[in-house]
Amino acid sequence: MAKGKGGYGGFPGMGGNMKQMQQLQMKAMKMQREMEEAQAALEEETVTATAGGGVVEVTVSGKKEIVAVKIDPEAVDPDDVEMLEDLIVAAVNEGLRKIEELSSERMSKITGGLGGSGLF
Repeated sequence: MAKGKGGYGGFPGMGGNMKQMQQLQMKAMKMQREMEEAQAALEEETVTATAGGGVVEVTVSGKKEIVAVKIDPEAVDPDDVEMLEDLIVAAVNEGLRKIEELSSERMSKITGGLGGSGLF
């Protein structure tokens, strides 16, 4: 682009110092690499959540996949299957919330609180 009045292409403020722009681009690329590395590491993590005082336990991976469900046999009441279903849903939701919290925490360390992984 030709440098004109007010910056490149006639857009005010866009002229700036090319070295600064390159440095900003390098920082953005570095941040993106760090976020990708953090995401890959997070995918190897797991969290465990429980419901009903621990009678239902769910393990969730960093890929947000349910990898294990444990149910205490005492929680299995053929006359109240709905309660067991509710406990499973509660434990799954808590596990997903925990992994999302862990993901947000890891990403904010990289981005300095600028936002989540959708930045780049």
